[in-house]
Amino acid sequence: MPQAAPRAAMGRAMPIHDPLESFPMPRHKNKTATTRPAMPMLPLGALAAGFGLSAAALAQTAPEPQAPARQDSVLPTVRAKASAEPQGKDAYQATETRIGKGKQDLRDIPQSLTIVTEKLIDDRNLDNVKDVLKNTAGISFQAAEGGEEDIKIHGISLQSTGDIFIDGMRDPAFYDRDTFFLDRVELLRGSGALMFGRGSSGGAVNQVTKQALLANQNQVDVTVASRGGLRAVGDFNSRTGETTAWRIGTMVNRADNDGAGNMINKAGIAGSLRTGIGEDDEFGLTLYALQNNNGMNYGMPWVRPTPTSPASDATLIPVDPASYFGMASDRNKGSASYVMASHTHRFSRDVELVTKARYASYTRDQRAGTVRFAAAALQPDGVAASLATFGPNTVLARGTQLKIQDMQTLSVQSDLSAKFEAAGLQHHLMTGVDFAQEKKQVYSDSPGLTFAQRNNFYATLGLTKPNTTVGSPDDGASIDESRRQSLKANAYTSRSAGAYLQDMISITPEWKLLAGLRYDKLRGDYDSFNYSYNATGTPGYDKISATTTDSYRMNVSAWSKRAAVLFQPSAQLSLHLMGATSFNTSGDTYSLSPANASIPPEKSVNVELGGQYDSADGKLTTRVGIFRATKLQERNTDPLNTNVVTLSGKRHAAGLDVDITGRITDAWEVYGSFTWMPVAAIDISSATGGELQGSRPSLTPRYSGSLWTTYRISPQWRLGGGLNARSGQQPNRNPGFYAPKFIIANLMAEYTVVEDALLFRLNVDNVANKRYADTLYTGHYVPGKGRIVALTGTYKF
Repeated sequence: MPQAAPRAAMGRAMPIHDPLESFPMPRHKNKTATTRPAMPMLPLGALAAGFGLSAAALAQTAPEPQAPARQDSVLPTVRAKASAEPQGKDAYQATETRIGKGKQDLRDIPQSLTIVTEKLIDDRNLDNVKDVLKNTAGISFQAAEGGEEDIKIHGISLQSTGDIFIDGMRDPAFYDRDTFFLDRVELLRGSGALMFGRGSSGGAVNQVTKQALLANQNQVDVTVASRGGLRAVGDFNSRTGETTAWRIGTMVNRADNDGAGNMINKAGIAGSLRTGIGEDDEFGLTLYALQNNNGMNYGMPWVRPTPTSPASDATLIPVDPASYFGMASDRNKGSASYVMASHTHRFSRDVELVTKARYASYTRDQRAGTVRFAAAALQPDGVAASLATFGPNTVLARGTQLKIQDMQTLSVQSDLSAKFEAAGLQHHLMTGVDFAQEKKQVYSDSPGLTFAQRNNFYATLGLTKPNTTVGSPDDGASIDESRRQSLKANAYTSRSAGAYLQDMISITPEWKLLAGLRYDKLRGDYDSFNYSYNATGTPGYDKISATTTDSYRMNVSAWSKRAAVLFQPSAQLSLHLMGATSFNTSGDTYSLSPANASIPPEKSVNVELGGQYDSADGKLTTRVGIFRATKLQERNTDPLNTNVVTLSGKRHAAGLDVDITGRITDAWEVYGSFTWMPVAAIDISSATGGELQGSRPSLTPRYSGSLWTTYRISPQWRLGGGLNARSGQQPNRNPGFYAPKFIIANLMAEYTVVEDALLFRLNVDNVANKRYADTLYTGHYVPGKGRIVALTGTYKF
């Protein structure tokens, strides 16, 4: 058989094999023992005994001692498999990724890629994905009108286009994503359309969940933090057979205040079951449920030095970052749950087919509101609020902003990865198909009412929110949210299918050529439900009646392309030049109208020149990418007719991404992610205000980055610290002022009581309690977290 000789050779080379490179190989049941892959981590005696057992099973004539053979072969084989699968909790550095659909070495990914592993997540005390992304570069956050935050990469929208994924499958809903069951988070910058289809113009975020391993390992983490914080996370993994294991993750998190004015109350449970691990056919099942019932700081208003100061002087209000001026009844409640089944068929060690099916359901019930300075007539002495008059008696008005919606998604995809030789050249072929159905329903508490009618309606139902003052944060005021009813305002259903083919060809040992092509077909149906309101008599929900329905349809067919040249003169160095296209549709935000229903997708082009360099021992990786991202066709509103949208706009951004991850020495570990974006411009625009032609786009900081390092000064003590920084940037719509630049410092100290069993870690985040704007909007900003001190105890058993 063609595979027998290479596998035998692997067995003979066992003594010098690097255990970090070993992965569980398929064990083909229809082949003899000599065709099975050797376990490179086994001692020679155990390996010989294992082959002896296999031979005895085929021919009962050869006598051998039974008890010693079982002891030496069965248990070591399982241990070899368990240790062969690397985990995110082992190190900062990752050497492989599946963000490109098939398993690939990082050096073969011709784009900027940052991976934040579980170990780094734990060391930096990051409990949600948004915080993880803040510790990468090139990322900015927009606080939108509905409270949802749009994440941007290089100034290009990420979350509103649905470019967040779980295990390579789209995770498009808005919710507070927790890290308790994540092995790592992968951030791909530049076009990801070849792998994922629509969207992916700026990049993609892939959350990699924990999977059951062939090992018995358990870990409990309990964190006590300032401001009433308590978090408990459990991670329990059990091997139940030679190729079967299960894993369960649990999380409970409570806090009076997270340091940015948000109360935390959430819980989650997740599980992974795998069988046939390393065999020809491997099956997996993942279950996940997350429940959020958090508070919500919608944001704080910008302030000017004096009432007559120009808009360009607007800045942050001088209050503690943890101050909260919303209602006690405000909330950000929601849930996310899914079930995913997977099947991996390994035709050989170099050819595998992975098929996944995932159903997810999301709910969101956000009751929050704007916080603004009250009118001048309500301020002390009747003078408009400004820094000159700012004080404890400054009056703040509280409004109402709701986001009530449900979402359901069904995704199926099948991906084939194959390495083979053809026409004298080595190929790594990846091809696949995928299908997705996404449904979203949006609700309103007062459809069909004018602004004045809504105010009267709220007043009658007791839903009007009282004012407060700067000197009275957390005043405890509340309204009875149960009086509010939800009526369906619109519904959106999309069905999409895609197919792709990509081949990486090794022209010579040093040169590789990559080319890929993808086709997507998408249809979106949108219904807007109209209501009438009878304003006579006492206001109430009995006066709101459904009337007509407006329906719109979007049909999209699009091709995406990707090509790259890689030069790899050594095992340490890899250089690349990549170009890729992408598209995003008018229905990115799950809404259509007469103005945009028939508008073709926006088109983008990404180009990158970069490379990766690994240290001689392979423990430190540096990646560099010089990028240019261009939106060739951007949606613009016709200035002469606001009901008409055209693809007349164009913008671009260019700069440098740098990532460094790994160990400088065995005791010194480092992680850094930096972006310099000196060029960002709106090249063509019909806008008459805000982001004008020739200006720099909003939410495009010139500098952003994160640095973190730890050093083990003794077997018991490990110390760490880092910085997060972002230069000034304008909020969306370029209102004429910049959010101030900032640098915040974080510290960590860890003490090991019992090696591999018990340790304690102390984190101090935002050491100086610095005030800064984290997410930005035209009329307000959400503050970054103030100083948080957290002590975590970890017990492994």
